[in-house]
Amino acid sequence: MMRIVAAFVFLLLSPFVSPADLETDKQALLEFASLVPHVRKLNWNTTLPICTSWTGITCSKNNDRVTALRLPGSGLYGPLPEKTFEKLDALRIISLRSNNLQGSIPSAILSLPFIRSLYFHDNNFSGSIPPTLSPRLVNLDLSANALSGNIPGTLRNLTQLTDLSLQNNSLTGPIPDLPPSLKYLNVSYNSLNGSVPSSVKSFPASAFQGNSLLCGGPLTPCPENTTSPSPSPTPPGPAKSPGTSKRALSTAAIVGIAVGGSFLLFILLAMLTLCCAKKKDNGQESTTAAAPKAKPGRSDNKAEEFGSGVQEAEKNKLVFFEGSSYNFDLEDLLRASAEVLGKGSYGTTYKAILEEGTTVVVKRLKEVAAGKREFEQQMEAVGRISPHGNVAPLRAYYFSKDEKLLVYDYYQGGNFSMLLHGNNEGGRGALDWEQRLKICLGAAKGIAHIHSSSGAKLLHGNIKSPNVLLTQDLNACVSDYGIAPLMSHHTLLPSRSLGYRAPEAIETRKHTQKSDVYSFGVLLLEMLTGKAAGKTTGHEEVVDLPKWVQSVVREEWTGEVFDVELIKQQHNVEEEMVQMLQVAMACVSKHPDSRPSMEEVVNMMEEVRPSNGSGAGSGNRASSPEMIRSSDSPARELINGNVEIGQADPLDESEAYGLPFFRV
Repeated sequence: MMRIVAAFVFLLLSPFVSPADLETDKQALLEFASLVPHVRKLNWNTTLPICTSWTGITCSKNNDRVTALRLPGSGLYGPLPEKTFEKLDALRIISLRSNNLQGSIPSAILSLPFIRSLYFHDNNFSGSIPPTLSPRLVNLDLSANALSGNIPGTLRNLTQLTDLSLQNNSLTGPIPDLPPSLKYLNVSYNSLNGSVPSSVKSFPASAFQGNSLLCGGPLTPCPENTTSPSPSPTPPGPAKSPGTSKRALSTAAIVGIAVGGSFLLFILLAMLTLCCAKKKDNGQESTTAAAPKAKPGRSDNKAEEFGSGVQEAEKNKLVFFEGSSYNFDLEDLLRASAEVLGKGSYGTTYKAILEEGTTVVVKRLKEVAAGKREFEQQMEAVGRISPHGNVAPLRAYYFSKDEKLLVYDYYQGGNFSMLLHGNNEGGRGALDWEQRLKICLGAAKGIAHIHSSSGAKLLHGNIKSPNVLLTQDLNACVSDYGIAPLMSHHTLLPSRSLGYRAPEAIETRKHTQKSDVYSFGVLLLEMLTGKAAGKTTGHEEVVDLPKWVQSVVREEWTGEVFDVELIKQQHNVEEEMVQMLQVAMACVSKHPDSRPSMEEVVNMMEEVRPSNGSGAGSGNRASSPEMIRSSDSPARELINGNVEIGQADPLDESEAYGLPFFRV
């Protein structure tokens, strides 16, 4: 008792005895990096601020202490230094999962005063679980290691513990009483014995499977006599006492129960064998016999949203690209709070908020025709694209037989489609000519950069306004590039996607850089007209946007092409709008060879509006709508020339989505 009081007093007074600060934490982390070998570079540059630049490090709000250390899948190996963690006494979260750490778990880590979450699973830790545990622990995951010994009885004192994962170890002995705060428990595939305590009987049988000597609760009932006290021993004597006959009867009862229990166990094993055989015949048997497919007892269904095809044996194989500052694994994504952003031709897109507050976008692909090798080669080609301010980088990918995931940054500015068309009458008025031109020019530069990468062999394949993401200051970033070659040719595209497709791409199902130019031309027409590609605004009929523009201009009503919101808001930019219409119509030429390259498109757009902001309209005479309608306007000359606008196949309005932030 005195030791407990002394320890409590020490914890209270330690901040005053030896005050710690960020510099102390920094030195402790550098010590950790020097003592624990690691395959991946940690990128802990001593010249950069620790709280904003160091991989896997999170600090307190005022940046005075390190509160989280996350290095999952970082190639760490060897033992953990105990004294190093004693110095990091402000840590609340430690995630060292999916490494090759060995040796015993330092007791100093589990007893850190403010620690709340420990994720040490999928390592090679051995020895017993330290009995000294922080009362603040909420999440403790030590699964898939080589731990032995008993489960500490001190766990019952952790009144805030909600998540306990100890499966796939070599733990022995009984399960102790556990706190009522527990929401998730998994102790399967150990060597535990005895009766399941009443405090955890409500958890499903799958939480205890793989422990043949466990009974009670959701498992097979325990023999009745195991709960009765054993009779006290009687000194030997020549005469028989009444107690002796009782012991004889008790022994006979035990033998009978043992025989009956053996027979019952035989029947249960036979039934289990038959069930497994039946599942195998139906092709439903798990590919991993040693590990559960999903954590039982969770009410969280995030795994069903974008990880239902993730197999346990393939978890934690999220492949990150060089330069990514993220430090999480696939299980972090499956635990994340997910929100569906949209469903499109290539799959479903989710906004995922991880435990530490990081927000990413996860695209779950469907109808992928490519095999693993081809998929990985294409992803590597996409990942090799050098950084560019107008290209949304692909941060990571995951491939399994049943699941293909892509991870991107989350852009708070939304996408071009959402801002251009909006969800109400006033939505389109939010974007003026300057903003639209800035966005389209940025998108053009991004596509041109993609085309020039990888030996000019890479293409986008899915250019449209929802795939032009925006930062808060409306800087355009092109996303979803490089996916088209992986998709099945039989994938049914919604009408809006078809509205951007070049005629030859619809006919052959093959994409080229020239078909990208056509799609960008449709994007420019969408910007100029304010009409969504593939359908008219507010009507049921489907429209081919290039064909509609051509028909309007032929009737000498060029001014009617432009979005009425632009005409209302802007002055002295009509000539710029006409010149941009010329660029768009050159892009949507029917013949691919007649279309300019994306680099030429960028040059033409910059001639209309130089990058210094002095547009053509600002230095030239003003143009009125009547002048735009005249037969000698540039757009009219373009129609009378040799440029033909391509006509796509009849469109199918079978799918109609809203305007989510990020979708295909």
